[in-house]
Amino acid sequence: MVQRQSFEGTGRDLNRQRIAALEKQASLGDVIQTIPKECFRISPAKAWGGLIVNVLLVALGYAALALNPWWWLLPPLWIFTGTALTGFFVIAHDCGHRSFSTRRRINDIVGHLMLLPLLYPFHGWRIKHNQHHAFTNQIEMDNAWRPMSVAEYRALAPGVRAGYRFARGLGWWFASAVHQINLHFNPSLFKPKDRADIRLSAGVVIAFACVLFLALLWIGGPWAVIQFWLMPWLVYHFWMSTFTLVHHTHPDIPFYPASTWTPVTAQLFSTIHCAYPAWVEFLCHDINVHIPHHISTAIPSYSLRKAHAALKTHWADYMHETEFSWSLMRSITRDCHLRDETGYYLPCREVD
Repeated sequence: MVQRQSFEGTGRDLNRQRIAALEKQASLGDVIQTIPKECFRISPAKAWGGLIVNVLLVALGYAALALNPWWWLLPPLWIFTGTALTGFFVIAHDCGHRSFSTRRRINDIVGHLMLLPLLYPFHGWRIKHNQHHAFTNQIEMDNAWRPMSVAEYRALAPGVRAGYRFARGLGWWFASAVHQINLHFNPSLFKPKDRADIRLSAGVVIAFACVLFLALLWIGGPWAVIQFWLMPWLVYHFWMSTFTLVHHTHPDIPFYPASTWTPVTAQLFSTIHCAYPAWVEFLCHDINVHIPHHISTAIPSYSLRKAHAALKTHWADYMHETEFSWSLMRSITRDCHLRDETGYYLPCREVD
């Protein structure tokens, strides 16, 4: 058992004490050693069983959309189907981290297939996402919800400022769609050795999109595109934006410059566990149990809860947990916009 610490202070001063104590006490490797070895084992039965159940649930959602005679049932059916499609992303997420199968080719094939309905290129997402894991909450390198500095924000044109405020505010739910379109289709944004993979994934998605939209237009015109693809896709992006925003965003969790950034602080202290309604966690394969995933991406999604319990036994003093609510989202989207000179958040209203 790791000895528990005693801290004094409030707010950011308290967190600085906790960070200093953590970095003195342990490395990321030390934290990994406290997770049971069985949490790292890939179970084909659990992996494929989860995939089959997920496919059946998505099929159920689409069947209900096709057969539903009442317009007022469309919103809950869109929410269900889009949330189940988010489970497809989580399975691809395991594939991207090579924790779905022990065979690289199976990971790549399943990852591509799971992301097709979302029109997400697998390799483009995989490579950029692994950069986020390698540099979590590092100012210079993280690519997930990294806040602008005050100086960067002030240098923007007024219209661009407004767009940034919207993306970090009321428009947070659509930010992952912008991230998807801007970062994952363009081979020039990647290293030369990766560009063939980027072109492959982008080409597969574009070909699938052509077939998908032509088929939907043939079946039911523009309304079919809206009913069967656009609305579930928007629900998926609501969850993707929300999950990723909450995972590493809190008024008292800073972004760190490379000179002070350490893996154990970034992955244990600066990653947030957020509890969601049970039906969301089930459909999304516990992606919200995010701290153990950042401690080691080798842990499959079906082992995250057991790994989280083990981490709490040893490292609870350094872990952040919260619960999803609209008040939580309101506080994050109101206050967590820019970073000051210490890396902590400032709201745009204090700068404008």
